[in-house]
Amino acid sequence: MDILTVVSICLACSVILYAFYKRITRRILLSEVPGPEPGSFWLGNLPQVLQSEVGEVDWRWQEQFGGIVHMKGSFGDDRLWVSDPKALQYIYQTSGYNFPKQPERRVLSRLLSGEGILWADGEVHKRHRKAMLPAFGQAEARALVPIFNRCAAAITQKWRDRLLDTPEGSVDLNVALWLSSAALDAIGEAGFDYKFGCLDDLDNDLLRGYRKLMTQGAPPPSDGRILFLEISHYIPMWILDFIYDHFPSPSLQVLRDHRVVARKVAQELIDAQSDTDPAETNGNKDVMSILIRANKSLNEKMRLTDDEIIDQMRVILLAGHETTGNTLAWALMELAKNPSIQNRLRSEVHSMQAAIHARGDRELTASDFESMPYTTAVVKEVLRMYPASFHQHRQAANNDVLPVSKPITLKSGRIVSEIPIPRGTKVLLSVTAYNRNKDVWGEDAHVFNPDRWLDDDTTKRATNAGVYSNLLTFAGGVRGCIGWRFALNELHAFLAELVANFEFARTPELDRLHKVACLAMTPNLDGDLSKGAQMPLRVSLASRE
Repeated sequence: MDILTVVSICLACSVILYAFYKRITRRILLSEVPGPEPGSFWLGNLPQVLQSEVGEVDWRWQEQFGGIVHMKGSFGDDRLWVSDPKALQYIYQTSGYNFPKQPERRVLSRLLSGEGILWADGEVHKRHRKAMLPAFGQAEARALVPIFNRCAAAITQKWRDRLLDTPEGSVDLNVALWLSSAALDAIGEAGFDYKFGCLDDLDNDLLRGYRKLMTQGAPPPSDGRILFLEISHYIPMWILDFIYDHFPSPSLQVLRDHRVVARKVAQELIDAQSDTDPAETNGNKDVMSILIRANKSLNEKMRLTDDEIIDQMRVILLAGHETTGNTLAWALMELAKNPSIQNRLRSEVHSMQAAIHARGDRELTASDFESMPYTTAVVKEVLRMYPASFHQHRQAANNDVLPVSKPITLKSGRIVSEIPIPRGTKVLLSVTAYNRNKDVWGEDAHVFNPDRWLDDDTTKRATNAGVYSNLLTFAGGVRGCIGWRFALNELHAFLAELVANFEFARTPELDRLHKVACLAMTPNLDGDLSKGAQMPLRVSLASRE
């Protein structure tokens, strides 16, 4: 045996031993943290947390183990589930880009919304964020309130017309479908100065495509889908891109079909703007016009390409309407379940409407919303209880140390206030558990209680983890949702308009309601995803004092 062969064998053995050592070391570091028993070696705890109704497992783990939980991925891989406020603040804000998205999930994100800001990471994400931020400032969001008011008034008119045809004076409506349609109309005007007309055609191609995307393109994952996603972590991204683009699969085909439609719509919107005299659009306040103007002002290295602008439009269409529509549906459900809260909210809205009429105005403004404390409290409580993005998947880019807000008693009995995180460790960030953490929100964290936001103790207890009111609904840090102000004004406008004009009551079907883990937390009856989002409520005209 020649010396080269001997050296090669020794080197190979060294690499294998080092890899084994690192795996054992990593196991010791993480496996001492308490956590649930895995369901199997092949899938670990992943089916428990990814296939269940949104939040059910998360809240149970938080109650049983605390804010940091050791869980197993596929093939015995050690991971952490995190809902601890201090740990989340460190991951989102202090560390920023040191906890990037998992590569296999970025590939899926590319198929969903292209190579936009949701897909980007590192320096590319910094460039995208810098180019887009001018379109999502406070002044820009406030300027869009009249559009939101018009779209909310349009749904009011549609429902009034329905009620005129019912001798009972009330009607059962799937409010989720209506709200999704109205939200898509709102994003069309506010985002692109374009009228989609979804409220006039609840079954139009674009709206139907998004419903299919949510429920059939990204349903709760099967065991096989979880296993494929786990294996794909070890496959180069360019190969995964090819698989996702060409592999025969019904759910992947839904995503591909939607990509074609979304890119076509985005290109048509750009073409419509390019046919308009630039002098006429210079003062346009829609997101896309501001983005394009801001992009032109950047130096060439910081600008978005034409393809990237199209993909940002896909992101805005996807993230800007379904999340808002579902959040409003959950809000109306809680009001239907809590008539006293609904009446109190309506009283504040009616009072504000009387005040603006007295001063000679006809519509609520962003300043008016800020002067309505109970309405704001209801919006915050809905965002807390029903975060559209309920999980975030990250991994450590380097060896790190994760601080925790409460000491952890390891299985060995040792008490620690920080957890060493080896490079490559995957972490599952539970937004839904943090938003119902009793250490942050009080013992009634699982109760819909807007009054908590009128209590100063709520703010004093909370860690500054998210971009808005210490909630993680809009994430935080460099990955915080840049459109959160946009979303807040839209939620206020729709909620004020609808509650002012209608009363909402429960229907028997609500007993079959589930929080389904699709792309967003989606309301659904008995898991019947073929019908899309469902929130059946009894709607009648509201009386005025």
